[in-house]
Amino acid sequence: MLINCVAYQEGKKLSDIPVEDISEYLKQPECFVWVALRDPDPAELAVMQHEFGLHELAVEDASRGHQRPKLEEYGDSLFAVVRTVYLDHEELCSGEVAIFVGPNYVLSVRRDSAQGFLGVRARAEREPHLLKKGSGFVLYALMDAVVDRYFPIIDKLESDLESIEDRIFGGKGAQRDNIERLYDLKRNTLVLRHAVMPLLDAVGRLHGGRVPQVAFEAQDYFRDIHDHLLRIAGRLDTIRDTIATAIQVTLSMVAIDENEINKQLAAYAAIFAVFTAFAGIWGMNFEFMPELKWKYGYPVAIMVMIGVSYYMYRRFKKAGWL
Repeated sequence: MLINCVAYQEGKKLSDIPVEDISEYLKQPECFVWVALRDPDPAELAVMQHEFGLHELAVEDASRGHQRPKLEEYGDSLFAVVRTVYLDHEELCSGEVAIFVGPNYVLSVRRDSAQGFLGVRARAEREPHLLKKGSGFVLYALMDAVVDRYFPIIDKLESDLESIEDRIFGGKGAQRDNIERLYDLKRNTLVLRHAVMPLLDAVGRLHGGRVPQVAFEAQDYFRDIHDHLLRIAGRLDTIRDTIATAIQVTLSMVAIDENEINKQLAAYAAIFAVFTAFAGIWGMNFEFMPELKWKYGYPVAIMVMIGVSYYMYRRFKKAGWL
């Protein structure tokens, strides 16, 4: 579906144009065309391929979707893929944006994402001195918008991790529930990590060293995105390590709790073993057992069993087993 198709000249918006006129505007000096598509069908992509002269391999990747973040060069044009990450009813979901960038055009293809980029276009149009840099600045603006949306996600991941840690050490909830929440958090962290780490390598190619021509004037801005991605990657590594530690601590606490239960069961089993031992001996009913004929034999036997059991109970209590 076509979202918008706009022509710009010297950093200023000319007008919204029909798709069939794109090739005519591309011929004008100091002019570039910015087109945005959402979940396009093959026919729409074929039209864009014809108007912009897009490379068939890049078009194939954009039509298939489910690509990892990357940056590829095709002559004087670039093909970039970035992953959008967003929360949907407390569940972390990811989409994809494929961006075709040439000397005088930008085509963004958004898939499986509820987040649009109308705000990015409005922001760029408010800064004509930057938009004058051409398609390279538009590529920066789109990538920057995607990366900025990572920060609230990672803030929530850190907040959720702190909440789980409080539950673990505060004795709130079952440890099984805590482990399940930790694994859910780990899965969400991996979703964001799979979006960040490949993009970090791709953006690193857009500043310093041999920079593609279309991104040359905006390389300082791409360096800023790279710094943001480094910060996010560092925080993700910290979250991942903390989750692994929290899982180990939780499992250790479960083992400690089970050990405490086993100690209590062993203590009570030892106490009741006293009754079993004495009853087994005195219950043999041999003829020449002297206490069988003694009138105080029964109460004395009961008192002895209770006394020994009480002594063992006190010893176990003092040792912390009960």
